Amino acid sequence: MGRRNNTDVSDFILMGLTDSEEIRLVLFDLFLLIYLVTVLGNAGMILIIRLDIQLHTPMYFFLSHLSFLDLSYSTVITPKTLENLLTSTKYISFGGCFTQMYFFVFLAASECFLLSSMAYDRYVAICNPLQYPVIMSTTRCHSLVTASYVIGFSDSFVNVICMNTLHFCDSNVVHHFFCDTTPILALSCTDTHDIELMIFIVAGSTLMVSLITISVSYTAILSTILKISSTSGKRKAFSTCASHLLGVTIFYGTMIFTYLKPSESSSLGKDQIASVFYTIVIPMLNPLIYSLRNKEVKNALIRLVQKRGSIRHLR
Repeated sequence: MGRRNNTDVSDFILMGLTDSEEIRLVLFDLFLLIYLVTVLGNAGMILIIRLDIQLHTPMYFFLSHLSFLDLSYSTVITPKTLENLLTSTKYISFGGCFTQMYFFVFLAASECFLLSSMAYDRYVAICNPLQYPVIMSTTRCHSLVTASYVIGFSDSFVNVICMNTLHFCDSNVVHHFFCDTTPILALSCTDTHDIELMIFIVAGSTLMVSLITISVSYTAILSTILKISSTSGKRKAFSTCASHLLGVTIFYGTMIFTYLKPSESSSLGKDQIASVFYTIVIPMLNPLIYSLRNKEVKNALIRLVQKRGSIRHLR
């Protein structure tokens, strides 16, 4: 690649996950299957929650937005990844790369704070059940979701503004399967210390503030559950937040592994594997976790199927 500055860069090359054609074909089939399940699972969750009036509660309101975010940021990453797995030329335009980065950061940061809102909802439901309808009012639920999107937008805006000041003059080869912050920073021929520090502070604050909120909420929840005398009561209380806790553990585990560790301990292969989990696999797992472990969602699906069957029978 010839030397160039940031005004001359018209595209990047995404190296992807492997150079082996056989492995690329296997990954294409696997990722396509995962993406189809992701679309069907998350779109199905949104549809079920909207159509079943018994699911018009704060918990499922948040869950519908979680499905929307999972579906959205999987769509930001997966289709381009599938395209690159089938082609020898893996170009993405300069504008397309930064657009992908912007929406990925926006949606991922929004999900962090949405998961915090869901933890707060479970805290109120278990620790203060008598005041739950008052505290988790429609206005408060909408405010929490709006705040999640605003924080995600702010984080992404800062990220892209910082990245847009970079100069690229040696290579346009991105050693990743999508335009993530770290591999793009590695291409810059200017000092990126201040930009890396700013992005680390913003990303670290987003992860840690949301994670602390979740940790405090679940500490209070655990304390309340331990005070319940009956085993069945403890099991019932814990089951209401078990799915959310499992989803949080998987999501934050991979995000922290990828972004909140010293740069000298980074491994391209391990980072890419972790990235596959939180960009492609986790959006598929969330609707499965929340539906397969949730009797209310199963019952809602049964009611919708029975209702549709009754309508057909009347016709």
